[in-house]
Amino acid sequence: MKALRNYIDKIKPQFEKGGKFEKLHSVFEGFETFLYVPNEVTTQGSHIRDNIDMKRTMSVVVLAMVPTLLFGMWNVGNQYYQSIGDAYTFWEAFFFGFLKVLPIIIVSYGVGLGIEFIFAQIRGHEINEGFLVTGMLIPLIVPVTIPLWMVAVATAFAVIIGKEVFGGTGMNILNPALTARAFLFFAYPVFMSGDQVWIWGLRRNAQEVIDGFSGATPLGNAAQGNLEAMPTASEMFYGFIPGSIGETSTLAILIGAAILIYTGVGSWKIILSTFIGGLVMGLLLNAFAVNPFMEVPFWEHLFLGGFAFGAVYMATDPVTAAQTDRGKWIYGFLVGFLSILIRVLNPAYPEGVMLAILLMNVFAPLIDHYVVEANIKRRLKRAKVNA
Repeated sequence: MKALRNYIDKIKPQFEKGGKFEKLHSVFEGFETFLYVPNEVTTQGSHIRDNIDMKRTMSVVVLAMVPTLLFGMWNVGNQYYQSIGDAYTFWEAFFFGFLKVLPIIIVSYGVGLGIEFIFAQIRGHEINEGFLVTGMLIPLIVPVTIPLWMVAVATAFAVIIGKEVFGGTGMNILNPALTARAFLFFAYPVFMSGDQVWIWGLRRNAQEVIDGFSGATPLGNAAQGNLEAMPTASEMFYGFIPGSIGETSTLAILIGAAILIYTGVGSWKIILSTFIGGLVMGLLLNAFAVNPFMEVPFWEHLFLGGFAFGAVYMATDPVTAAQTDRGKWIYGFLVGFLSILIRVLNPAYPEGVMLAILLMNVFAPLIDHYVVEANIKRRLKRAKVNA
């Protein structure tokens, strides 16, 4: 590592003002600070000194997603071999999924970081680190059968329209990864819903699929009222089911949640309140239960679809979520509450997590505003009483 540090210091003057490659300073700075903690500190105004910068924060989030990524790769192979009825080993399933998922990750990072570099060069700013997380989130929330060109288009849309038009990282009002998911869902719905999109080869090689294998997700079966075809709660919890690459295993997601909470990067208030909101809405639906979907046990909703993934990795986005402590409780509760409400009562869209989080992204500043105003009024009232 010392040799690498010496080499970077040697070529650094060429990328500074007056150097041969000064126009590429933003790109060089981005790679340097990714490898090493910056040796610069603020010199004026109010500031906070800390041993972790944004790149390290984003790296922790990516690390927290590794369990869902690894399990998702294995499950891609697991679902494929089950669909064709062939025997397979753990490593055969994993490497099959690895080869199918890796290109999606490469395209996501390649397109997203390329656009980030271009905007940084045009503006003369440092490269924003936010896409380190977005570049991983996008592959985890799409089906494995998604065409790579769609991943590229959706990533470009998310970065340009969802973030850069607002000023870049820290300025966007919507979660960029969910913006990409929403774009894909409404622009190419055939590739984002149905029974065939979740299993590799199911659409292309239907003749090879064994009899009795449908490829339907538990959420799809529940939406159709086919509760008998749903897997057991343990299968849904561990993730041995069809679905988006990183959203099937609640266990892997909870491991990621533990990492985020332990490191202080993710808000436990938002995660917990989102689950509470989902449970409350599930209980209300169970109380009425006028259709089969409303009869699904309230706690099983936490294992269905992308609810757990959204609660842990999406709702906790520090840029688009509520910032105040009380606001986080309100924000998270409404995300969970609306997710189950949309999921069950909207027959055309049996997954409400994406829409619920995007909706609450818009209302997060308003929630914080009223929380702050309430605190001000309470303190003013207390001051008058004391006077």
